[in-house]
Order: sequence, then C-alpha cells, then structure tokens
Amino acid sequence: MQVKELGHLVLYVRNLERSRGFYRDVLGWKEITVSGEEIGFPAAAFSSGRTHHELLLIEVGEDATPIPRGRRVGMYHFGLKIGETDAELREARDQLVAAGARLVGTADHTVTHSLYIEDPDGNEIELYIDVQPAVWKEDPAAIFAQPRPLRL
Repeated sequence: MQVKELGHLVLYVRNLERSRGFYRDVLGWKEITVSGEEIGFPAAAFSSGRTHHELLLIEVGEDATPIPRGRRVGMYHFGLKIGETDAELREARDQLVAAGARLVGTADHTVTHSLYIEDPDGNEIELYIDVQPAVWKEDPAAIFAQPRPLRL
C-alpha cells in the first residue's frame, strides 16, 4: 500500500452553525449542500473543488470537552494553502482580522510563509503560501529549517 494524498479531515465541533459560518464565510470554503436529515446527524461538508470533500464538521454539542491547551497527544494543526504570494497572505491576514478571527502566530518557514489562526473550537489552522517550491524538492531537510519572524 502507498498513500497517494491526504484526502479529508473530520472535526468534531460544538456548534455546527458557528463553525459552518467560520469555514464558509471566513475561510471561503465551498459548502457541499446536504441536509442533516439526509445523513441522519448534524454535519456539514466542504470542498475546495479538488475532491468530493476535504473537510467534514460533525456537531457534538456545547457541553463537549474542549481541546486541552499546551503540549498533548493529537493534532497540533492542519495547513491550508491559500496562494502563491505574500500579497495574498497579507490580504488574507487583513480579512481574518476584519472578520474577528483569532490570529495566534506567523512564521517564515523558508519554504512557506504562514499565518496561524484558531477556529471557533480552538483547532489551530496554518494558512500558508509556498515561497520556494523547488527548495524542498532539492533539499527535503529545508522543511525543518528554524522558523524566522514573518515580515509581511
């Protein structure tokens, strides 16, 4: 067996409508229109157009245990490529700030320039652009370069 690509991500969310609005309206994902009645539970699916769905949100309720802070086992963050240029990253940053999104960090990773935000449930998301795609292909160790401050 060989993995061909990362297909999709499924997140449990406290409030489906709040998270649906964040992923659709703030991040601009296209929602796949299916009602909870059709599938039997409260959920929403999203796609960038690359495949049938890349993100599935499943509502678990406001009383669900929150994501613990700090170092822990499990997902740290997931990355979403949003463009090719710093201008696109600056525009995204400005839109996120205007929408009230929680910006938790930035970094120049040599091969990418990245913004880090949190969704309404505290899942960390890296929004990035590829800076020098050829660099990591020629030198795979470049993806482990020490992060530097990002200058946008």
